[in-house]
Amino acid sequence: MASPFASIEAWVFDLDNTLYSTPLLYDAVGERMTAYIARALAISDAEALVLRERYFDDYGATVVGLSRHHAMDAHDFLAHVHDVDYSVLDPDPELGALIEQLPGRKIVFTNGGGGHGQRALAQLAIAHCFELVFDIEAAGLAPKPQHAAYERLIAACGIDPTKSVLIEDSARNLEPARALGFTTMLVGEGLPSPLPDYVHHDAPDLKTLLRAIAA
Repeated sequence: MASPFASIEAWVFDLDNTLYSTPLLYDAVGERMTAYIARALAISDAEALVLRERYFDDYGATVVGLSRHHAMDAHDFLAHVHDVDYSVLDPDPELGALIEQLPGRKIVFTNGGGGHGQRALAQLAIAHCFELVFDIEAAGLAPKPQHAAYERLIAACGIDPTKSVLIEDSARNLEPARALGFTTMLVGEGLPSPLPDYVHHDAPDLKTLLRAIAA
């Protein structure tokens, strides 16, 4: 283990576009979101898509806007939209091996819900690598990047952010984490240049990042 990470006690991973990147899966979830909103609010699919995207941009998760402005049942929404075919994800034993070699606790921190995290990890065959999935329902519908989401993660899991890493594909989700003391890591193609000063490390994908940490 490289010396900069010797004191890390907890590794917190985002899920979508971080632990996996499969457009077929999140496109399927997105289509079910749009259809659910259109049906529930008696609007067109086009109007539902606009609303879905607006609430995502405004709140970090569409379900928050729907719950806040339309009294929609968040649990029912999340369970329904994540009732999709997870077989589009391929098991990734290499990723599992890289995660397992990290010392300390491993936690998934996702704005998904309705069992999404658990099903995705099971299909990827890496569920055994993680202590738990802390999702938007566990966070009381406080999504990243709202500060309450991170504070509730810290309290529920009993982690010290100054001895923890957060790995994300979204730069905006790292800013509040850095303010709380997390070491921040950003993965993905086409990252902003220069990187924001609240991003400590970056890589084009998670496996490249984990291999560098292990080197």
